[in-house]
Amino acid sequence: MTLTEDLLTGADAAAEFLGLRPRQVYRLVEEGHLPVVRKGRMLFFRKSELERAFTSAA
Repeated sequence: MTLTEDLLTGADAAAEFLGLRPRQVYRLVEEGHLPVVRKGRMLFFRKSELERAFTSAA
């Protein structure tokens, strides 16, 4: 998988990928439970890291 295919831009995209609401994604980011890269006000997520975060928590 290339980086372009692995990258999600914004909490809305991450929420859709995870089956959550955007507010839940923001809360998980604030609490340090989701891996995220911040560039200014933008949030970027990698699908592979999100999957790993949820599978390791189970």
